[in-house]
Amino acid sequence: MVEAGEQLGSQPRKRQKVDHDKAARIKKFRRGDPLATSKIPDKKLKGNLRYQERLANEAAELAAKADEWLLPGLAGALEADGMERTWRFKQDEVVREAEVGAARKVFDLSLTELGPYSVNFTRSGRFLALGGRKGHLAVMDWQRGKLITEIQVKETTRDIQFLHNETFFAAAQRKYVYIYDRNGVEVHCLKEHVEANCLDFLPHHFLLCSVGHPGVLRYQDTSTGQTAAAHRTRLGPCSTMRQNPWNAVLCLGHAAGTVTMWAPNMATPLVRLLCHRGPVKALAIDRDGHNMVTAGADGQVRVWDLRMLRPRHAYFSRATPDRLDISQRGLLAVGAARSIQVWQGALEHKVQSPYMRHDVYSGRLHDLAFCPYEDVLAAGHSEGLSTMLVPGAGEPNYDSRVADPFQGRKAKREQEVAQLLDKLQPDMIVLDPTTIGQVRKEPKQVQEEARLAALVAERTESRAALEKQAEKKKMKGKNKPSKRHRKKQYTIIEEHKVDAKGRAQKDKEFGKTEKNAEDSLPDDAPRALAAFYQKGRK
Repeated sequence: MVEAGEQLGSQPRKRQKVDHDKAARIKKFRRGDPLATSKIPDKKLKGNLRYQERLANEAAELAAKADEWLLPGLAGALEADGMERTWRFKQDEVVREAEVGAARKVFDLSLTELGPYSVNFTRSGRFLALGGRKGHLAVMDWQRGKLITEIQVKETTRDIQFLHNETFFAAAQRKYVYIYDRNGVEVHCLKEHVEANCLDFLPHHFLLCSVGHPGVLRYQDTSTGQTAAAHRTRLGPCSTMRQNPWNAVLCLGHAAGTVTMWAPNMATPLVRLLCHRGPVKALAIDRDGHNMVTAGADGQVRVWDLRMLRPRHAYFSRATPDRLDISQRGLLAVGAARSIQVWQGALEHKVQSPYMRHDVYSGRLHDLAFCPYEDVLAAGHSEGLSTMLVPGAGEPNYDSRVADPFQGRKAKREQEVAQLLDKLQPDMIVLDPTTIGQVRKEPKQVQEEARLAALVAERTESRAALEKQAEKKKMKGKNKPSKRHRKKQYTIIEEHKVDAKGRAQKDKEFGKTEKNAEDSLPDDAPRALAAFYQKGRK
């Protein structure tokens, strides 16, 4: 009976979990919070709004069902039995248990003479760019093991970055930033970007960003070739930069332990955070733009809530973390010296042990990058490039309108045209993008002054009305119907009196005139000619 009761008790819990997932999917496709129509007095308007809300809810439910049917892929994960720990699993064991297609994605490139290497993936995760410190640049279709281009620029290269797709990539070289096409041909030399250490690209705005030794942050519009903005940070050289995917705000880490956030339309930082007691060595921001992870020379790895601009929790590392990266599913990779640790769930709450661990056999770690839509982490070090499998790191379902790993030549051309048509202006980069499209409110000081002026005017009007009411003599029965009728009759009679007096006065004057005319007539003249005689005399 106990076992049956436990089984019966477990079914509602499972059903509750399924309902929770369904509610989360429906919330994803809703337009916002439901309208409160209970307080609307107009019945017709209330009925129309309720009808629109019912249609929106039905559309959200259908979209959630279609999303569940069309996106059947699930993110994998490592599971340990009993006393086992996932961080004890070696890469050899993980590769041995993985499928053949996933096992082929783990490889090591031995490039001992031209490192250390910087790595960068395209948005679709299909192409990989390598930039060696000693001038070795390469682009490859790493999933197929096909080398696309390889050049030697014969000067120091500090960073490499893809543009809107794999057709063009930028390299921060010894003095200037250069742009190359997929064949390795130099297309542009950006001489305004001097001694850049870090590069980043904003795909929705077509802006190539750089910051380096002079401490100047520059925005270059790659579609028009013009410089969108240039800001002096006034905080010395900078070697750490990441963008926030949610609002396209750039975050810079400085030697004073501060992190500043910048936008092209502001010459001063939007936010300035004191994150560490020493220099900021690395930083990373998650896909939703809600969490930021910083690593400092003091050995601290701190997680920050960007919505509240306050720290959540912190981790201590014995070795100084050099590189950080966050996957699409929220896994955090921390690199220090030759060791790589991957933490699961470390952004939401503080965890006690890492999810996975891997050691680079030779060389010192220089760069880390998760591959989009793949469970692969690429590590660039002084001896070349190494990849490792991280189950559950990549998003299992991709949107072909955003990034398609299997697109052809025609689809790529159409996507490039669509991106140019949907290009956003640099002025739209703000700290809170939800404010775009809303009515701008007046400053609080102006609102307070307007409120006080309205209050004074209202009090003045009420005072004048009270004084007028006090001056008015109240008489009982003044507005009775009989009183109003007598008043109307009196007015009519008075008007008749005035008219009668006027006519009498005119008759009197006319009589005097006739009498005078008769007195002045000759004796033998008829009286009928008196008026004509008087007129003739005048």
